Order: sequence, then C-alpha cells, then structure tokens
Amino acid sequence: MSSVSNSSDSPHSSLSRNIQTEGSDPYQLHSLHKINSSILCLAANDDYIFSGNQDNDILVWDKKTFELKATLQGHSRSVLALVYAEDKKWLFSSSGDSTVRVWSTITLKPVYIIDTYTETCAGDLYSIAWSPTLQTIYIGCQNTSLQWFKFAFTTDSGTTTPNGTSVRKAHKFFDSYPQFDRRPADLNANNPQTPIPYFSAEIPRLEVPPTNVIESEHFGYIYCMTVLDERGVGVTLVTGSGDETVKIWRCSASGPSIVHTFECNYGAVLALVAHGETVYGGCQDGHIKIMDLETKTLVRSIIVQEGIDILSLSLIDSDLYASSANGQVKRFSGSFDCTASWHAHNGIVLSSLITARTETTNYMLVTGGNDDNIKVWNVVPPRPRFRNSSTEDAIPSDCSQLGGDRITYALSKFVSIPSVSCYLNHREDCRQAAIWLKKCLTQLGAKTQLLPTSESGSTNPLVLGTFTGNHGTGKRPRLLFYGHYDVIPAPPEGWKSDPFTLDGRNGYLYGRGVTDNKGPIIAVAFAAAELLYKRSLGVDVVFLVEGQEECGSMNFSSAVDKYKDQIGHINAILVSNSTWISEDTPCITYGLRGVIHCSIAVCNKLPDLHSGVDGGGVAEPMKDMINLLSTLMDRKNQIQIPGFYDHVRVQTEAEKQLYSRIAAVTQKPASYMASRWREPALTIHNIEVSGPNNPTVIPGTVNSQISLRIVPDQKLDTIASSLCQFLRSSFHDLQSPNEITVDINNPADWWIGELDDPWFKALESAIHEEWGMEPLRIREGGSVPSVPYLEKAFACHAFHLPMGQSLDQAHLPNERMSLNNLQRGKAVVARFLRKVAEMST
Repeated sequence: MSSVSNSSDSPHSSLSRNIQTEGSDPYQLHSLHKINSSILCLAANDDYIFSGNQDNDILVWDKKTFELKATLQGHSRSVLALVYAEDKKWLFSSSGDSTVRVWSTITLKPVYIIDTYTETCAGDLYSIAWSPTLQTIYIGCQNTSLQWFKFAFTTDSGTTTPNGTSVRKAHKFFDSYPQFDRRPADLNANNPQTPIPYFSAEIPRLEVPPTNVIESEHFGYIYCMTVLDERGVGVTLVTGSGDETVKIWRCSASGPSIVHTFECNYGAVLALVAHGETVYGGCQDGHIKIMDLETKTLVRSIIVQEGIDILSLSLIDSDLYASSANGQVKRFSGSFDCTASWHAHNGIVLSSLITARTETTNYMLVTGGNDDNIKVWNVVPPRPRFRNSSTEDAIPSDCSQLGGDRITYALSKFVSIPSVSCYLNHREDCRQAAIWLKKCLTQLGAKTQLLPTSESGSTNPLVLGTFTGNHGTGKRPRLLFYGHYDVIPAPPEGWKSDPFTLDGRNGYLYGRGVTDNKGPIIAVAFAAAELLYKRSLGVDVVFLVEGQEECGSMNFSSAVDKYKDQIGHINAILVSNSTWISEDTPCITYGLRGVIHCSIAVCNKLPDLHSGVDGGGVAEPMKDMINLLSTLMDRKNQIQIPGFYDHVRVQTEAEKQLYSRIAAVTQKPASYMASRWREPALTIHNIEVSGPNNPTVIPGTVNSQISLRIVPDQKLDTIASSLCQFLRSSFHDLQSPNEITVDINNPADWWIGELDDPWFKALESAIHEEWGMEPLRIREGGSVPSVPYLEKAFACHAFHLPMGQSLDQAHLPNERMSLNNLQRGKAVVARFLRKVAEMST
C-alpha cells in the first residue's frame, strides 16, 4: 500500500533546540489599547512608553501607571518609526508623510520638523537612527535613498543650532492637489485628517540638504536601521532592505560610507538589532541572520518559523526576542536555543522593545500588534554565560581571593567563556572568546583585529594583535606569539568547582584552559603591556591566537597564508603551550614529535550478521582488522614499515648527558624519557564496529584509529605514504574478499629548536634570572601542528616556554596553574623581551 506524506508531520528544520520549561514564558504585566489603530513602532525612556500608530498619532503612556498621558499629533500619515535620543531628551518620529518630527520628551511638545530632500520623492520613511556622537539623525526611505540631518552646537547661548536649515519647499507629488483642482502644489495641500494643536508654521522647519543624500545604494526600501555608537571607537550604521541585504556604513561628520554588504538571500530584511560586534537581522522568510561586524562574516542563521515574516527583534544581554507575523514571540539564548515561545497578539506583532521597569531592577518587553494592543511582559535578563566582556568593562585592579592583581581578574573573565571548539553548540562561545581577547589586547595597548578563517564562518577566527615597540633609530625586531583561545570539553564529573569559573585555592587557579592555553596568553599579553606602559618595549610583539587548535587547527595555515601581509615580517616565534616535567624545576622546551593520524576501515559490503547463523560462512572484517594491525609491529615493539627508522637522528653524547640530568630530577630512567620524547612510536587507539556491538553480531564494517609519532629527521610525507602502502600491501597478503580504506588525517611535522640561536639563549637566560636556577632543556612527546608550519611560513626559528607545572591537569578535571607560575611566567617574558631589544641595539 502506498502512503501519502503529510507535510505537517515533517520535522522542524531549525537546528535550535527547544529547551523551554514550564514557566519559562514571560508573564503579561499589562495591556494598553488603542481603538482601530495598529501599533507600528515603539520607543521608551525612563518615564514613558511611546507608541507610533497607524492613525498618524503618537501616544504617550506613563511607564509606572500605564495611563495615557498625552497624544502627540502632527504627522499626516502613519507613524512608521520612533527613536529616543537620551542625550537630547528628544523623541524622533518618521512617517508616511515624508517628514521626521522632533519632540521634547520633557514638555511633550514639538521641537522641529525635518523634511527629506524634496527632489528625491523620498516617500514613506520606514526607519530612523540617532548618533549622539555625530548629533545626526539617519533616515531610511521608501525610494531606497539614505538621508541624514546633522544638528550642530554653535550658538553663544548654548542652544542647539541645526545645520542646513531652511523652509521646506512644496513637493510636486506629496504636496499636490487632485488633478481636477488644477492647482500647483503648495504646503497647504497635504492637510492632516484631524485637527493639530500645534500649528506647523510655529515649529522650526528644516530640510535635509542635497549633500546629505545617498541614492539607490540599496535596491529596495530601507525597512530598518540601527546605529552602533561607541565614543572613541567610531559610529557604525547598519541598514536592512527589501533587496535582501544588510549594509554596514562607517559614519563621520561628512556622512556615511559603505564598508560591507551582507547578502542574506532569504527575503527582505525587516528588523535589525545589534550588540557589540554582532548584528541580528530578521528576514521575511522566518530566518534570523547573525552577522559579525569585525570579520564581516555571516556566522549563523536561526530558523524561527519558515515562511513567517520576522517584523521586530529585541535584545537583552544574550537573549534575543523575535516577533513574527503570526502573533508569536520566541526567545533564543546566546547559544541559539529556543527558551520561550508564546502567542503574544491576535494578529501580527509589528513592533517590540525591551526597557527597564520604573523603580525596579526588572525589565519589560513591550510588543505592539495590528490587534490595536500594546502588551507589556515581564522579562528577566539571562544568567551570564560568561563574565561581562563589553568594551566598557575595562580590566581594573582587583583585590579578590584570586591573587589581587589585574592579570588574574582578566584570566577569570577569559576562563569564564566556554570556548569549546569541538562542539558546534559552542561555536558562538568561541567567537565571543575571540571578541573578548581582541578587546582585552586593545585595552592593554595593542592594535587588534579578527581575521576570518573561512567564508562560511564554519571555523573560528584568528585574533591578531600587535604591541608596537618604542620608535627609535634602528629597526625593531618583531616577535610573533602563537597561542589558542579554544579549549577541550569540561564535563562536570570530577571537578571540585565550576570549570568555567576561575577558582583560587591554596595558591592555585582552577578552571578549564587556565594552563592550556588561556593563562599563558594573558601572561604574555600583560608582560608586553607592562613594558609598553613603561615606554621600554623595544620589540614589536605580534599576537596570533587561533580558535581551532584543540580540533586540528583547521584552516589555520591557509588563513595565515592569506593574511601574511597583515601579520608582517617576523624575526622569531614564541610559543607557551606545555608544562614542566616536575613541580619545582623550570624548563625550556626545544623539541616536539610529529604525528600522523590514520583511519582504517575494513568492510564486507554485507549487513551485520548473526554469528549463530552466518559464523564460519563469511570473511569477517573484525578478523581481517586484527590480523592487519598485528603486522604493524613485531614482538619487540619495532614498527615494521620498511625504512621507518632509516632517518631517525642518532642520540649525541650531549643528549645522553641531558637525559641523565633529567632522570635525576624526575626519578625516572633516562631511557624512559628518551622513548617518550626523541624516539618514534605507534599507537592503536581504538577498534569500532557497526551494528549494536553485542557478542552475537558479525559487524559488516570495522574501523580503527592509529597514530605514528615521528621524530627528526623522518620525512612526514614519506612516512605517511609508506604507512598507507604498507597497510594496503599487508591487507592484500591476507587474500581477503573484503575491502580496505586508509585515510591520513591532520598530520603534523616534528619540531626541533636551535639551541645556539641568540633568541634561545636570551629566553634561557630570562628563565634563569627569574627562577634563580638553570632551566632544564626538555622535549615533548606530543605535537603542536602550528609550530613547524609557522617556522616555515615566516622563515625563522620558534622557541617554546612552558609556563605550568607537571601536575597542572591540562585536558583533565581540575585543570590548574599556580598563581606563582602565572606571575613569574609574565616576568620571564618581560625579561626576555628586554634582552631581545638589547640584542638589536
């Protein structure tokens, strides 16, 4: 029998989890009603809620009592947008009558009427935005033009004098009479439908000058706009249009200039809201586009409800409220999960805003609809996902139990961001970590930017920050510091404290990433900043911090190649991404093994079978896999790949003496340390099967993960090719009818430092001076893929400074770093930078 699919039974296409709980929806505080008039726009200040209505009026509601206090009349068409200017105590309103009116929110009387440039036929004025820094009102028009009007402070009396003032001329279309009247257009033609208490002739009338008009930058109505106005940073205007684009403008006293265009491609952009470097755009088809201004990347798309227009967006901290044409309001968390959804209006939700409640610490969401109602809902700011990281949140001195200085305060904020790169639901956290680090470095004195690592935003951005040294007669050396702001997951099991809240106990700082790698990043940043502040930074320190290290550094090398000119010339590379081999002896790392990850699959192209039915009758992939893996090593643990050991560097007499010293410190045999650091190794990590994994099943597919650790002077590509060839040849010798697949994943070359390099000597000397003892020269058995790549990319040497101790528990529960090591690690770096500067003079 054929079946007919019911589209209503198909799963919701949104990837946002629905994690609503009972009582999670806001409760309604009050309802405000206006008969036969849709509420098209809303604004609020400390005392009032202002509603712009379809019947041309602006209603003023008391925020405390919810009583109607006044009606502002003057527009002759529907009021389409409202903006409150806190600095001026003004309310701006725009309308279908092609005017912007300015009202005093103290007297509730008109201040100015602004006419758009008459020759352009601006039509409906759908959107407005105010910049307090530039004292400019921006206007989005039906005719696709962007217009603006600037107010200037110039009079002796201290009053505000607008620039470009004039008496408006009659518009041949909007001020015209019916054709049968046969009268020329004049200002009396466009009469309002209801009496106006304020005669327009008594109100100063201004006009946008022709120089303040940009025609047709958008190819559709400019439905929405918002301004990001940060003193000392600049003014950014964001506009959304019916042409399915969001445009970013850099604004100055001379006007806006286009910076970037986001192609949304899902219908008209009807609503915009912004916070920090993030812009949210509500589209006609039910999508919300999330755009990063710094990297100019479309980082995420939320499907609210397909085919249902999103007409308004409101934001409180990390909670986003989306109001739709079906009367629904949905709340999305900072991780883009739906945490509330309710039917707010019997019709279309046309407008919304979030404002503080009078005389309380609570907030309210105000929504307006075409059901003639304004609804007021109680909303609670979300619990911070991590400590506040706004640009206003500077890094002051701190006297908490963490250690009483700025470095631990900054680290506490950095650790609080769960930047887990291997989980998609933490991608936004990773981006926020990058944004926070950029702002941190900026506050410390660096010139910073975010660099996208993919066009789709599927990988996390690089943070590039440069501390510029003192300007002298000679050429300053340039040191690149490499690190990573991403961390591995931190399941709560086994932790004695919240892994994403820095906890100070008995001289140690506990938290995920504190030693790998957020603590060292902060220590190096503060070392550079301290020297910069003292005017004694004699080198340029270039921070290059990635967000994908814990999952293979995807796209890192291609991004560095792309932005090499922006990074600039580099003389040496500093890394701090490992620990000492003991608790009390400082170390300097001069070698890392390389790694070749290999995935092997054996398949018989049959479904999983029952061993009681088919056992003995088929060639089992599991047997083939076990036999194949057994060919890789002999009984003496020697790797059987032909030529595998041919180029392994022979241990020198100096190395033997070094390992003897290390053995005395670690109380472990020298041969054991050498086998971990300077000898190659093969590891079989797992064997996985298809099917239910119970003892009666013959799996049709068996997978295994293995890795090879390689050392100087083995060739990465040669060993990888030899491994694949050996596996295929050994499988062929089994004469099995099954099939094998071999794949190489995320290979990384070995790295060995230059012990005679002056930079290495300078770092070693800095450690000695700070700790009062000669550091141990050690190697690591693990791999940092970016280190050998960066050496080749910039044709210079890398140096590795371990900052933590052997028991710091990187990647494990209760990861930690001692406060002493953090502070003295900073001091080592400061000494190192001074020595390098002295070398160049």
